[in-house]
Amino acid sequence: MTTVLLLRHGRTAANAAGLLAGWTEGVGLDDTGKEQVTALGRRLRDVPLAGVVTSPLQRCRETTDAIVSGREVEVTVDEGVGECHYGGWTNRPLKELAKEDLWRTVQDHPSAATFPASEQYRHESIAQMQLRAVETMRHYDAHFEHQVGAHAVWALVSHGDVIKSILAECLGEHIDQFQRITVGPASLSAVRLTATRPFVLRINDTGSDPADLVPKSDQAKDAEATVGGGSTAQG
Repeated sequence: MTTVLLLRHGRTAANAAGLLAGWTEGVGLDDTGKEQVTALGRRLRDVPLAGVVTSPLQRCRETTDAIVSGREVEVTVDEGVGECHYGGWTNRPLKELAKEDLWRTVQDHPSAATFPASEQYRHESIAQMQLRAVETMRHYDAHFEHQVGAHAVWALVSHGDVIKSILAECLGEHIDQFQRITVGPASLSAVRLTATRPFVLRINDTGSDPADLVPKSDQAKDAEATVGGGSTAQG
């Protein structure tokens, strides 16, 4: 019954310029992004973290550094939560990509979308991205529950489309619906994983007090949904 904090990296110059950075090397946080992740780290300072699993890309590594600053926290780098492999779309302007036929498939029927092959960059389908991201999350969730206990809280630092695909899975939504979810730079989403179902605690949160994410001794009752919605601050 662990809690997973799904953290998107802060803003980059590519985000600001409307480029699809993908797996382009050397894309780090811009000044705004650095401020965003510093603020996120302050918000989470009282939430105990059993560990952090991060995408290997620079923008996520820099975000992770801000989150773990001043803590003794195990950080694991895993390509399983890395950015979608956009292949031939990598590092191209979004306004240019929007003119291609594949764009409408990505927007309206993403389960059928496979990004074009490229000699320089790997490519995959959106469905493949979701599968490896969810499998990676489940793997580390079992690891932290075994290592720390059922009340473990850990962070997964990744990218917008990856986090959206995980949230769609946790919401029980088909991947074709994942474009309805917004996950902004340096946002906090959170899910509580149980043996029966995930509970989605937050989506695209950039400002609330995360005190309710600190594990409680009676957290086991959260395996059942509260009839009527409950009385928590987030309800």
